[in-house]
Amino acid sequence: MPLPTDTCHDEVLQAARRLVEAFASNDTERYFAAFSPQATFVFHTTGQVLSDRAAYRALWDSWQEDGLRVLACESREPRVSVLGDVAIFIHEVATRVSLAGTLSDSLERETIVFHRQPGADWLAVHEHLSPRPVGQA
Repeated sequence: MPLPTDTCHDEVLQAARRLVEAFASNDTERYFAAFSPQATFVFHTTGQVLSDRAAYRALWDSWQEDGLRVLACESREPRVSVLGDVAIFIHEVATRVSLAGTLSDSLERETIVFHRQPGADWLAVHEHLSPRPVGQA
């Protein structure tokens, strides 16, 4: 028997919160544990689609070797749509990073698709990051 939609909604918000908190604290292991091994990634900052978690992890590790450190990340205006065992999480994300000692702030929009297999936690299976439109309040 499926869980009530409002229970799933809250579980997805919690899964998204854990993912963002792990990213914000630069906790690589906890961050990547929030994604399915088959997860795909589309970032406006990279030229290619990352076809699985391992591809993103390799890119992440190269960024870390270049001096990338996440200093803060704030999720704003979260929205969740639950569709059975799939949920779509949309939010605005404000991030501060340091790259080789240079601070950078970004404000982006992000969609994360979550999937839950029976008896398991919600895992992210797709992430799409877009720049926030210029002039948007």
